[in-house]
Amino acid sequence: MKKRSTRVDFTSVAGVPVGIGLILLGQAIEGGSVGSLLQLTAALIVFGGTLGAVLLSFSLADVTRALSALRTVFLWDGEPPMTTIDTILGFAKKARKEGIMSLEDDLDHIDDPFLQKGLRLAVDGTDPHAVREMLDIENQSREEHDEIPAKVYESGGGYAPTVGILGAVLGLIHVMQNLADPTKLGAGIAVAFVATVYGVGSANLIFLPIATKLKMKARHEARRRELIVEGIMAIQEGLNPRTIQEKLLGFAAQTGEEADKSRRAAA
Repeated sequence: MKKRSTRVDFTSVAGVPVGIGLILLGQAIEGGSVGSLLQLTAALIVFGGTLGAVLLSFSLADVTRALSALRTVFLWDGEPPMTTIDTILGFAKKARKEGIMSLEDDLDHIDDPFLQKGLRLAVDGTDPHAVREMLDIENQSREEHDEIPAKVYESGGGYAPTVGILGAVLGLIHVMQNLADPTKLGAGIAVAFVATVYGVGSANLIFLPIATKLKMKARHEARRRELIVEGIMAIQEGLNPRTIQEKLLGFAAQTGEEADKSRRAAA
């Protein structure tokens, strides 16, 4: 079984410069200075406060996992459903010709631990109901585990705008304290408005989109494991490989072109 190849997620790579770049371009077109949005004080308030709130909400292990998961937003090794279906069909054909016990020789060469576990249970003659129950429980547990990084970023997206408002209030307090000195009013007002921009902008352009992408990829992997469960059940039942193929294609809800391609490959 081939190892998964890492692919660039072009929508993620393009999303950051498109979202932030066009906003800054609009600012420049209207005559505003991009440099006016660079406020160290506002950044410390918003991002420092947001980080503190996130650390208070999650364990250090969860935050560390979230930072590691950031890579998968841009570089992902997720396996397409059609590849999973083709792998299952290969095992189904061998089991149909040589018996399910013949799959025992292939178990040690399977890189996917979930698929390996399911096939091992089937080869060992475990009751089909018990196999499905064990795999469904593990799939659900893995999905919840995979969604933790998304929840970290989602919480950051929830805290950032509120902390941005806090930064704005602090800036206005600074303004009120220096009403007698007009030279200090500009800096306080700048911090107030830029803090709001940082809070709302980071939430809607960074934290929440990252959380959405991570959730989508966690769900993709959960659906792929559901395909594996259905495939193993069908193999254990002794169904014809073509019947298994049609069942899995329907379960995966693939496009007509991909489905036809897979049907021709199995013909």
